[in-house]
Formats: sequence, structure tokens, C-alpha cells
Amino acid sequence: MADPTHLHHAIDYVELTVTDLAEAKRFYRGAFDWEFTDYGPAYAGIRNATGDGEVGGLRLDTEAAGRGGPLVLLFSADLHATVAAVGAAGGRIVKGPYEFPGGRRFHFRDPSGNELGVWSEG
Repeated sequence: MADPTHLHHAIDYVELTVTDLAEAKRFYRGAFDWEFTDYGPAYAGIRNATGDGEVGGLRLDTEAAGRGGPLVLLFSADLHATVAAVGAAGGRIVKGPYEFPGGRRFHFRDPSGNELGVWSEG
């Protein structure tokens, strides 16, 4: 029987390549309060915000993926506070915040160079 938490054809897991696993965990914990499950020295699972399961992982590699891969978008109930938290944790804002048809958003780079976006309604 299939696990009911995994939906057919839905985005199920996002994996980010990082050059320093400890620094990546520190950044995402500081910017977004993410928690992790360690699976050895080269991988950490990103725990679901509900505490049930995982939504992704951080994979250690000598070269970060950087730009050019899929753009992962996170949601924020308070975009201004999230911009501040990303900056305080050591992220670099590379675009925005700016208006788009669904609300406002910005893009940032984590310490390994991965570019992600954060959006908010209205």
C-alpha cells in the first residue's frame, strides 16, 4: 500500500547541494527555523514543519549547484521579517522584494550559492 503522505505527481522532496554541510544547516536553521535529521557526514534530511517526515535534504559536494537548476520557492507570512532573517543568517538577497501577480517575492543565495525564492500574498 502506498504511503498516503506522498501524492502522485506532486513535488515530494527537494535536495540542495551544499559545499559545507554544517554552514548550510546553520544558515537554514537561522533563516527559516528548519530542523534536520543527520544521515552521516555528507547528508542531512530537512524535516517537515509538522515534524512528520521530511521534505528535502542537504547533500554535501565539492561544488554547489548554484544557478541554473530548478528554483525552489518558499512561502512567508511576513516577507519583510523573512528578508531580515535571511540576511542575518548570512544569505545574500539577489533580487527584490518585488511585486508579481500573486503577491510579493524575493530571491536569495545561500552560503553555497544555491538560489531560492520566497513569496508572500499581497
